[in-house]
Amino acid sequence: MAAAIDYMNPDLPHGLDIVTMPVVIATEDTLKGYGCLVDDPNGFQLEIVKWPAAGWRPVDDGTGDEAGTKVGIFESEWKGDFLFGRNAAVGGNYILAYNTLPELAALENSNPPSQMMLWHANYHPDGGQLFFPLQDEPFYVPLALPTDDITPQQFVCFAFDGSKGLYIHPNIWHEGVFAKFGCMRFHDEQGAVHARVSVNFAKEFGCLLRSPLD
Repeated sequence: MAAAIDYMNPDLPHGLDIVTMPVVIATEDTLKGYGCLVDDPNGFQLEIVKWPAAGWRPVDDGTGDEAGTKVGIFESEWKGDFLFGRNAAVGGNYILAYNTLPELAALENSNPPSQMMLWHANYHPDGGQLFFPLQDEPFYVPLALPTDDITPQQFVCFAFDGSKGLYIHPNIWHEGVFAKFGCMRFHDEQGAVHARVSVNFAKEFGCLLRSPLD
Protein backbone atom coordinates (compact mmCIF):
# COMPACT_ATOMS: atom_id res chain seq x y z
CA MET A 1 0.00 0.00 0.00
CA ALA A 2 1.37 3.40 -0.97
CA ALA A 3 2.10 5.80 1.90
CA ALA A 4 -0.20 8.79 2.26
CA ILE A 5 1.16 11.97 0.67
CA ASP A 6 1.71 14.95 2.96
CA TYR A 7 0.67 17.72 0.58
CA MET A 8 1.66 20.50 3.00
CA ASN A 9 5.10 19.04 3.71
CA PRO A 10 6.18 17.00 0.69
CA ASP A 11 9.81 16.64 1.88
CA LEU A 12 11.32 17.10 -1.58
CA PRO A 13 15.00 16.35 -2.26
CA HIS A 14 17.41 19.17 -3.10
CA GLY A 15 18.92 19.81 -6.53
CA LEU A 16 16.02 18.56 -8.62
CA ASP A 17 16.16 18.79 -12.40
CA ILE A 18 13.73 21.13 -14.17
CA VAL A 19 11.45 20.07 -17.06
CA THR A 20 9.82 23.04 -18.78
CA MET A 21 6.23 22.57 -19.89
CA PRO A 22 5.08 24.16 -23.16
CA VAL A 23 2.53 26.92 -22.54
CA VAL A 24 -0.55 26.81 -24.78
CA ILE A 25 -3.43 29.30 -24.91
CA ALA A 26 -6.60 27.48 -23.83
CA THR A 27 -9.17 27.29 -26.65
CA GLU A 28 -11.80 24.77 -27.64
CA ASP A 29 -9.36 23.36 -30.22
CA THR A 30 -6.29 23.12 -27.98
CA LEU A 31 -8.33 21.52 -25.16
CA LYS A 32 -9.74 18.73 -27.33
CA GLY A 33 -9.16 15.41 -25.58
CA TYR A 34 -8.53 17.13 -22.25
CA GLY A 35 -11.88 18.85 -21.74
CA CYS A 36 -13.53 22.11 -22.77
CA LEU A 37 -14.04 25.77 -21.93
CA VAL A 38 -17.07 26.61 -19.77
CA ASP A 39 -19.11 29.81 -20.14
CA ASP A 40 -21.47 29.16 -17.22
CA PRO A 41 -21.03 26.58 -14.44
CA ASN A 42 -24.73 26.54 -13.54
CA GLY A 43 -26.30 23.30 -14.70
CA PHE A 44 -23.09 22.02 -16.30
CA GLN A 45 -23.26 18.21 -16.45
CA LEU A 46 -20.14 16.43 -15.21
CA GLU A 47 -19.24 12.95 -16.39
CA ILE A 48 -19.50 10.32 -13.64
CA VAL A 49 -17.79 7.00 -14.33
CA LYS A 50 -19.71 3.84 -13.49
CA TRP A 51 -18.24 1.71 -10.72
CA PRO A 52 -16.21 -1.11 -12.33
CA ALA A 53 -17.31 -4.71 -11.93
CA ALA A 54 -15.00 -6.81 -9.75
CA GLY A 55 -15.68 -10.04 -11.63
CA TRP A 56 -17.56 -11.39 -14.61
CA ARG A 57 -20.98 -10.33 -13.35
CA PRO A 58 -21.81 -6.81 -14.60
CA VAL A 59 -22.86 -3.92 -12.40
CA ASP A 60 -26.64 -3.56 -12.67
CA ASP A 61 -27.98 -0.93 -15.05
CA GLY A 62 -28.84 2.30 -13.30
CA THR A 63 -26.41 1.67 -10.43
CA GLY A 64 -22.75 2.39 -9.75
CA ASP A 65 -22.85 6.04 -10.85
CA GLU A 66 -25.22 7.53 -8.29
CA ALA A 67 -22.81 9.20 -5.85
CA GLY A 68 -23.16 12.52 -7.64
CA THR A 69 -20.75 15.43 -7.16
CA LYS A 70 -19.27 17.63 -4.47
CA VAL A 71 -19.25 21.40 -4.83
CA GLY A 72 -17.11 23.97 -3.08
CA ILE A 73 -14.58 26.78 -3.46
CA PHE A 74 -11.05 26.08 -4.66
CA GLU A 75 -8.56 28.76 -3.60
CA SER A 76 -5.17 29.20 -5.25
CA GLU A 77 -2.95 31.68 -3.40
CA TRP A 78 0.66 32.80 -3.68
CA LYS A 79 2.40 33.50 -0.37
CA GLY A 80 6.03 34.37 -0.95
CA ASP A 81 7.53 31.57 -3.05
CA PHE A 82 4.74 29.10 -2.25
CA LEU A 83 1.51 28.55 -4.18
CA PHE A 84 -1.03 27.09 -1.77
CA GLY A 85 -4.29 25.38 -2.72
CA ARG A 86 -7.40 24.86 -0.61
CA ASN A 87 -10.23 22.68 -1.88
CA ALA A 88 -13.36 23.09 0.23
CA ALA A 89 -15.25 20.53 -1.87
CA VAL A 90 -13.12 17.65 -0.57
CA GLY A 91 -11.40 19.28 2.42
CA GLY A 92 -7.92 19.37 0.88
CA ASN A 93 -4.94 21.68 1.60
CA TYR A 94 -1.87 21.58 -0.60
CA ILE A 95 1.40 23.15 -1.65
CA LEU A 96 0.69 23.24 -5.38
CA ALA A 97 3.92 24.76 -6.66
CA TYR A 98 6.96 26.93 -5.92
CA ASN A 99 8.43 30.09 -7.43
CA THR A 100 11.95 28.69 -6.98
CA LEU A 101 13.60 25.44 -5.96
CA PRO A 102 11.84 24.16 -2.82
CA GLU A 103 15.00 24.34 -0.71
CA LEU A 104 15.30 28.06 -1.53
CA ALA A 105 11.60 28.95 -1.15
CA ALA A 106 10.67 31.55 1.47
CA LEU A 107 7.31 32.78 2.70
CA GLU A 108 8.83 36.22 3.33
CA ASN A 109 9.65 36.87 -0.35
CA SER A 110 7.58 39.88 -1.45
CA ASN A 111 8.50 39.74 -5.14
CA PRO A 112 5.69 38.70 -7.52
CA PRO A 113 6.04 35.10 -8.78
CA SER A 114 7.70 34.71 -12.17
CA GLN A 115 7.30 30.95 -12.58
CA MET A 116 5.63 27.93 -11.05
CA MET A 117 7.43 24.70 -10.27
CA LEU A 118 5.11 21.73 -9.91
CA TRP A 119 6.04 18.65 -7.86
CA HIS A 120 2.88 16.53 -8.06
CA ALA A 121 -0.16 15.78 -10.23
CA ASN A 122 -3.16 13.47 -10.05
CA TYR A 123 -6.25 12.29 -11.91
CA HIS A 124 -9.74 11.22 -10.87
CA PRO A 125 -11.01 7.93 -12.37
CA ASP A 126 -14.50 8.40 -10.90
CA GLY A 127 -15.53 11.59 -12.71
CA GLY A 128 -14.70 14.87 -14.41
CA GLN A 129 -13.92 18.17 -12.69
CA LEU A 130 -15.05 21.76 -13.27
CA PHE A 131 -13.12 24.90 -12.29
CA PHE A 132 -14.77 28.27 -12.89
CA PRO A 133 -13.03 31.51 -11.87
CA LEU A 134 -14.88 33.85 -9.53
CA GLN A 135 -12.50 36.66 -10.54
CA ASP A 136 -11.74 37.83 -14.07
CA GLU A 137 -8.00 37.20 -13.78
CA PRO A 138 -5.59 34.93 -15.66
CA PHE A 139 -4.75 31.46 -14.43
CA TYR A 140 -2.94 28.30 -15.56
CA VAL A 141 -3.71 24.58 -15.49
CA PRO A 142 -1.11 21.89 -16.32
CA LEU A 143 -2.75 18.87 -18.00
CA ALA A 144 -1.76 15.54 -19.51
CA LEU A 145 -3.76 12.90 -21.35
CA PRO A 146 -4.71 9.59 -19.67
CA THR A 147 -2.01 6.97 -19.08
CA ASP A 148 -0.53 5.44 -15.96
CA ASP A 149 2.84 5.40 -17.74
CA ILE A 150 2.97 9.18 -17.42
CA THR A 151 6.20 11.15 -17.94
CA PRO A 152 6.96 14.81 -17.16
CA GLN A 153 7.37 15.55 -20.87
CA GLN A 154 3.70 14.73 -21.55
CA PHE A 155 2.38 17.73 -19.61
CA VAL A 156 1.14 20.91 -21.27
CA CYS A 157 0.44 24.10 -19.32
CA PHE A 158 -2.77 25.74 -20.53
CA ALA A 159 -3.13 29.51 -20.05
CA PHE A 160 -6.58 31.03 -19.41
CA ASP A 161 -7.51 34.72 -19.53
CA GLY A 162 -10.06 34.38 -16.71
CA SER A 163 -13.19 34.97 -18.77
CA LYS A 164 -14.13 31.26 -18.94
CA GLY A 165 -13.79 28.17 -16.83
CA LEU A 166 -12.34 24.72 -17.50
CA TYR A 167 -13.95 21.30 -17.50
CA ILE A 168 -11.64 18.26 -17.63
CA HIS A 169 -12.68 14.70 -18.44
CA PRO A 170 -12.19 11.79 -16.04
CA ASN A 171 -8.62 10.38 -15.99
CA ILE A 172 -7.01 13.66 -17.12
CA TRP A 173 -3.82 14.44 -15.21
CA HIS A 174 -3.93 17.83 -13.46
CA GLU A 175 -3.12 19.56 -10.17
CA GLY A 176 -5.78 22.09 -9.34
CA VAL A 177 -5.66 25.59 -10.78
CA PHE A 178 -2.72 27.99 -10.58
CA ALA A 179 -3.21 31.70 -9.94
CA LYS A 180 -0.85 33.95 -11.87
CA PHE A 181 -0.51 36.21 -8.82
CA GLY A 182 -2.22 36.90 -5.50
CA CYS A 183 -5.24 34.83 -4.52
CA MET A 184 -7.89 33.44 -6.86
CA ARG A 185 -11.11 31.66 -5.97
CA PHE A 186 -12.85 29.13 -8.21
CA HIS A 187 -16.18 27.34 -8.19
CA ASP A 188 -15.16 23.68 -8.05
CA GLU A 189 -17.31 20.63 -8.77
CA GLN A 190 -16.03 17.05 -8.94
CA GLY A 191 -17.08 13.45 -8.44
CA ALA A 192 -18.16 12.70 -4.87
CA VAL A 193 -16.22 9.43 -4.70
CA HIS A 194 -13.03 11.50 -5.16
CA ALA A 195 -10.77 8.62 -6.19
CA ARG A 196 -7.28 10.01 -6.79
CA VAL A 197 -4.26 8.55 -8.60
CA SER A 198 -0.98 10.46 -8.09
CA VAL A 199 2.45 11.03 -9.56
CA ASN A 200 5.26 12.63 -7.54
CA PHE A 201 7.66 14.07 -10.11
CA ALA A 202 10.37 14.77 -7.55
CA LYS A 203 10.54 11.23 -6.21
CA GLU A 204 9.71 9.28 -9.39
CA PHE A 205 11.66 11.34 -11.93
CA GLY A 206 13.98 13.54 -9.87
CA CYS A 207 12.50 16.70 -11.34
CA LEU A 208 10.00 19.54 -11.08
CA LEU A 209 7.74 20.72 -13.90
CA ARG A 210 8.24 24.41 -14.66
CA SER A 211 6.13 27.00 -16.45
CA PRO A 212 6.87 30.73 -16.74
CA LEU A 213 4.15 33.11 -15.55
CA ASP A 214 4.07 35.67 -18.35
